[in-house]
Amino acid sequence: MLFPRSSGILLHPTSFPSRFGIGDLGSEAYRFVDFLVASGQRVWQILPLGPTGYGDSPYQCFSANAGNPLLISPDRLQNEGLLTDADLSDTPEFPLPVDYGWVIHTKIPLLRKACDTFQAQASSELRNAFEEFCQSKADWLEDYALFRAIKDAHNGVSWHEWDQPIARREPEALEQWRQKLADEVFYHKFFQFEFFRQWTDLKAYANEKGIEILGDLPIYLAHDSAEVWAHPELFCLDEETGLPSLMAGVPPDYFSATGQLWGNPIYNWDYIQENDFKWWIHRFQGLFERVDLVRIDHFRGFEAYWAVPLGEETAVNGEWKLAPGKELFTRMREELGKLPIIAEDLGLITPEVEALRDEFEFPGMKVLHFAFDSEPDNPYLPFNYVHNSVVYTGTHDNDTTVGWFNKRSPEEQERVRRYFSCFGNEGIHWDMIRMAFGTIANQAIVPLQDILGLDTEARMNEPSRPTGNWGWRYHPDALTDEVAARLRDMAALYGRVSQSDKAMGR
Repeated sequence: MLFPRSSGILLHPTSFPSRFGIGDLGSEAYRFVDFLVASGQRVWQILPLGPTGYGDSPYQCFSANAGNPLLISPDRLQNEGLLTDADLSDTPEFPLPVDYGWVIHTKIPLLRKACDTFQAQASSELRNAFEEFCQSKADWLEDYALFRAIKDAHNGVSWHEWDQPIARREPEALEQWRQKLADEVFYHKFFQFEFFRQWTDLKAYANEKGIEILGDLPIYLAHDSAEVWAHPELFCLDEETGLPSLMAGVPPDYFSATGQLWGNPIYNWDYIQENDFKWWIHRFQGLFERVDLVRIDHFRGFEAYWAVPLGEETAVNGEWKLAPGKELFTRMREELGKLPIIAEDLGLITPEVEALRDEFEFPGMKVLHFAFDSEPDNPYLPFNYVHNSVVYTGTHDNDTTVGWFNKRSPEEQERVRRYFSCFGNEGIHWDMIRMAFGTIANQAIVPLQDILGLDTEARMNEPSRPTGNWGWRYHPDALTDEVAARLRDMAALYGRVSQSDKAMGR
């Protein structure tokens, strides 16, 4: 699908300022949307919104469908009458970076208090809305809420370590646990109800302002997730242990002699295809209800995937297996119409992957940080771009542009300077933004850290580091009128502000 020329900002909601230690869907989220409008942007890119587990990564969630309850705004719950001034009066001082353990310790009791108030005194209108939500999401909500309740009762251990009857979802065991944990199941349903209420309101506000939300779909699910527990037939699992019999990853390359072993279970594509891809179609349908556009992480896995047998400790002894991506996207197009999808096509990409991407007109990604260290045929150099692509200064997995440049040797910095022809007074981050906006790529996306000119301490994720990621938040005073005006002028200069916006003076 071809997108109109535009630009946008990459920022995950956890990065908003908030007095509760983590960004949420309250007033700062709406203020950020207003900043997007004021700066002439038309796209807000986010990371996956699901409930995170070990390592706090949004790419390793407990569910492909649920939302992260830590993003619920307590202030909005107070406005609904579900929390009081007294409930929020003892909120501790939090550091600016997210301390997930402390946030969970502080925030989950507030959400439970709001749920107790809801059960005791919610209006009939709010109760009806809750019942309608539970019915409309029952196909995944029932399994998810029970999964989380049982997991909590087992002190967080993975489902494959539970007693066999419930790990294998024997009907009698399921009913026993539902009755035993009825209150806990209700809590998790309520958390999802409030998350989706708040997210739906925020998305509507953004759309009314002309902002489209670009979501993110990780191709693989965490093994310890509600979907893998509830639908083991969809995955390659060992029948005795419940562990992945085939694990996802990527093979050895220039950067790693042992490859990357992610550990996620590989899909049972034969079963999925025999069932007309219904699970995948339903997954995309649910995501398109939450966002307007979708970036598929590790798109190449839809053409062929690296499968590593159970028991391996590295990704060396895997093999490539073909995936029915063409058949899947054909069925999706039949069911959903045009597919507003962006393909994350970074890394080891073959002509077959490019052919799959191009057949369905999915734009690929271009990252300027990758552009300056090889020959002129480097696909990330701007003169090699095509219109149907999305250019980034960097992604959530990259260092900030300032950090990236400062870590380069003098010779490597000089190569960047030579490409710019002259090194102005704007700073490397604005030079890179200017370059991205000036390319022929239909869309240009810039992490907020680069717009603010921040160094490595603002990096969102370092893939080789298992903990300590995903914590960056910006200061409440960072989104100034001056920054908005500068970004808007650049967007207008390079034709990334819509004509309607110009006509309305936006």
